[in-house]
Order: sequence, then C-alpha cells, then structure tokens
Amino acid sequence: MKRALTAETTKYVGRKVKVCGWVNTRRDHGKISFIDLRDISGILQVVFPQKTAKKLRPEWVVCVEGEIKKRPNGMQNPKLNTGKIELQAEKMEILSEAKTLPFSVETPGYEISEEKRLKYRYLDLRRERMKRNLKIRHKVVQFMRNYLQKAGFLEVETPVLTKSTPEGARDFLVPARLQPGKFYALPQSPQQYKQMLQVAGIEKYFQIARCLRDEDPRADRQAEHTQLDIEMSFASQEEILDLTEKLYTIIIKKLFPEKKITKIPFPRISYQKAVQKYKTDKPDLRKNKKNSNELAFCFITDFPMFEWHREEKKWGAMHHPFTRPQSESPAEIKKKPEKILAYQYDFVLNGFEIGGGSLRTTDLKILTAVFEVLGHKKEDMREQFKHYFEAFSYGVPPHGGIAPGIDRFLAIVLEEPNIREVIAFPKTGDNRDLMMEIPSEVSEKQLKELHIKIVKSKK
Repeated sequence: MKRALTAETTKYVGRKVKVCGWVNTRRDHGKISFIDLRDISGILQVVFPQKTAKKLRPEWVVCVEGEIKKRPNGMQNPKLNTGKIELQAEKMEILSEAKTLPFSVETPGYEISEEKRLKYRYLDLRRERMKRNLKIRHKVVQFMRNYLQKAGFLEVETPVLTKSTPEGARDFLVPARLQPGKFYALPQSPQQYKQMLQVAGIEKYFQIARCLRDEDPRADRQAEHTQLDIEMSFASQEEILDLTEKLYTIIIKKLFPEKKITKIPFPRISYQKAVQKYKTDKPDLRKNKKNSNELAFCFITDFPMFEWHREEKKWGAMHHPFTRPQSESPAEIKKKPEKILAYQYDFVLNGFEIGGGSLRTTDLKILTAVFEVLGHKKEDMREQFKHYFEAFSYGVPPHGGIAPGIDRFLAIVLEEPNIREVIAFPKTGDNRDLMMEIPSEVSEKQLKELHIKIVKSKK
C-alpha cells in the first residue's frame, strides 16, 4: 500500500490508508489509546487498542495502516485540518525507537537555550514553528525564481571556489592541494562573476547565491548567508529599484496578505537626507512601530563613494570598489575622494538593511582611480584584477544590480528575533556549528597533503 501524507487523509474517509511519521503524543483511555502521528504535512489522530499502542513512546517512528473514519460529534478538533477524522489502526510497524529528547519539540522553542537548540538542530527543526519557517522560505525563493524567469532573467550558478581579492570583508581561504602554496577563496558574493556574465551578453542574470565572509563575531550575522543576486545590462538605477519594488510588493501581497506595506512606491531617500533627518542610513518608516504587520520599505540612494577608516588611516569603499562613482573624472576622484558620491543604493525594511546594490564601473580609468584612492598600486591592481581589464577590453555594456538578503527579510516578515530562526543549520555569532562541532582540527596527513603546517602563536 502506498503511503499517504496525513494532510491527504481527509479525502480518504471510508478507505484504508498507510501513514508514516513520528509519535507526537500518546493518550490512554480505558481499552483504547490515541496517538497524534506527525509528518511533514501535519498531524493525524490514530486510534489503537490499548495493548497495541502501550509500548509506543514520543518520537518513535512508525507506519500505521487502517481505515479513515469520521470522528464522533463532540470529539472533533477545529485546530487541525484533519480534526474531523481519525485513523482506526489495524496494523502497525515500528520503524525506529527514540531516546527521551533533551527538550520538548511541542513548544515554539524560545524558552530553550539557543546553544542547546543548535547542538540538537535536527530535533529543533521538528517543531512546527521551525518547519513553518522553512516552508515559507521555500515558497519565497520559488516565487522569486518564477517572477524573475517570467521577466526574462536567466538563473546562472557561479563558482564557490574563486579568487581572493582585496575588495571587502575577509575571505575564507581554501588550500589548493594540486598547486602547493596557492589558494582558492570562497565567494563573499558572486560580484565578479556576475559582471563577467554581463560581458558575456547574459543581460538579465539572477541567482539564489550563497555568500561567505570571515567576519569578526557579530550578534546577528552569519559566516554564510543567502541572497537574491540580480544583475542587469543597459538598466538605469531607477529600473533596478522599480524591479525590486514590484517583486517585493507582489511577494507580500501573495504570500503575506496579512501584512500591510506603509507606502507604495517605496520612498527613495538620499543618504545625506536620511542621516540628517533620521540619524541613520537605515530608517524605520513605520507609522506604528508596535504594529507587527506593518512593513515600511524604502531605498537609500546617493551614498558617499568612500569612507575614511580612522584606525587604519586610509580610505575604504562604502559599498565595494566596482561601484560607479558619480564622477567621470579620474583626477577629481583621486583629488577629492570625500566629495564623490556613488550610484549606490540600499534596500531597507523596518529599520534593517535587507539588501544593497549599485551601478558598476565599466571605465577602467575610473576603476583604476578608485583602487588608487583605496591605497592599491596601479600595477598591483592590474595584476590582481587582470581578468577585469582583459574582459572589459572586449566590449562591456553598462550594467548594475542589487542583492537583497533572503535571511534578514524572512526574519522580519516572520517576526523572528534573529536570522538563525529562518536558516536550517545556522552557526553561532562566532561562526561555530555546535551540531557538527566545527570548526575542528584535521589530521596531520591531511595537512601534509595540503602542504600546510600549523604554527602555534606565542602568548
């Protein structure tokens, strides 16, 4: 007999079915016992002769065959979509027994220490709230894919082994065993590859991209996160922002109808005005900040191209070096970096940055000037980004893009306290995976194969 999901059993009244799942709870009443059987689709009440179910314990995995019947009047459960029916068990097979769990999976889980939840994440994901979050995440990602495909975008995967370049956060490095002394880097973003795709004529690109950054510990950041990566050729800043606005407006309308967007079109606010008026470049524009169903989107535009790093006493890129400055003069860029604005924009929701993007520099003289301001020698930069100079010399269209973060957006709309609640297997704030116990040491043999020697620092 083919297995049926519990949610499907409502259409099988009077028929025999087989269901499989976990014992959520067991209740004994005289000569009969009840269990709530849980699977990915929901919960179904199963009725057993007591002697049959007496040995069952919570979280055991079972298969049950029997007839679907209507529940007696007064015993229906309106809280369940299967609340009007039950399965009269005729045959049962125990597939797996389970130890007593270290915590309950019947509650939302907020009362349990996060360290314990992350250590036993495979159990934590059994709770309904966490499964709901993953299901909604799936729906949002699929909606993004379908929307962009209909808009003429092509989904292209880019490499996860790439080149380490001085463009932003610290890279995760991967030793190249076959080329001793050389390294790959894990991508901070697909930035360089998506620009190469524009050179290749893939005018509308997108990707659900994994991004990895070896950042210092921060409370609500992850070493790896997921973003919707978009790049377009021959598009203006307004066209990119309009596409983003339309996509997120319809996502809210279709998938989160209970939510209300404060203002459409989304406000466009310059960086200078935002800082002057709201004292932040991530303003919360909600009319009633106590109303959890209110969503206030906005775009912050016209960022400074450069920011001064006091400790290092040098200029850094406000976004990244490939952002197009609002100046066509290399001399002006090098002479007055503090006055140069950029075609950069951030995407903000309820006081949180949920994405950012820019138009890109295609003039190599401008790009060279930007890197010189950042303290790189012209010859070093041309060697480091040789692929850029080579590719752009064969004809490059004007292009730009945006990369909204999926984790942050979901945490806000699902009213979760942090992004770890919407990621299946997150890491702690200091980049540890407590379930897999990583980072971990590796064998001397592996290190020798990679031509790596561990040198312990002197305290």
